[in-house]
Amino acid sequence: MHIKYQRTSTDQQHGNRFSTDNTKYDKVFFDQGISGTKPFKERTEAKKVVELVNASKVDELTVEELRDIGRNTVDSINTLDWLEKHNVNVVIKSMGISSRVDGEVNQIWNLITSVMSALSSMELENLRIRTKMGRDAYLKAGGKLGRRKGDTESVATFLEKPKTKKIISLLDQGKSVRDIAARLKASPGLVVKVRKHYSNTM
Repeated sequence: MHIKYQRTSTDQQHGNRFSTDNTKYDKVFFDQGISGTKPFKERTEAKKVVELVNASKVDELTVEELRDIGRNTVDSINTLDWLEKHNVNVVIKSMGISSRVDGEVNQIWNLITSVMSALSSMELENLRIRTKMGRDAYLKAGGKLGRRKGDTESVATFLEKPKTKKIISLLDQGKSVRDIAARLKASPGLVVKVRKHYSNTM
């Protein structure tokens, strides 16, 4: 079975970019509004992929980008190793590479995927560092963290808001607070708030 797995970070992203893929797949699994920071095997649609792989029903798995497999080195490498043990050929369309060539293991596959996974992890670490620096600067300027008096909205509810998810998607892309605020016509304070709560969930 040849299947495809695709993902978007927010519910507002409908996966229009996937429409250019005219390849015929036996099944397509689409996790919409799932952060790449969530382990592959814990995602709703990805769990169905896991079931098929464990049942030895998958010969080839296609993803658009490596980050669809995982956003940190450990999760990505573990998932790729697991797929290899089940003899699944993994195709990453954006990179134009696959784990096997003519049925044989691609010799440069491990090198390329390890480097790309490490770079992805560095992006997340840089985001955490920038978030901490912004929080520290805010506190130094006299700002206070924590829920304001009378504010009953939970962090979980806040993170599920449509605008919050749009901000998270742009944060994942490494956009600055000022850039995101301008794009979404949101206040910088809101972007900082989202970044603070989002970083605490990582």
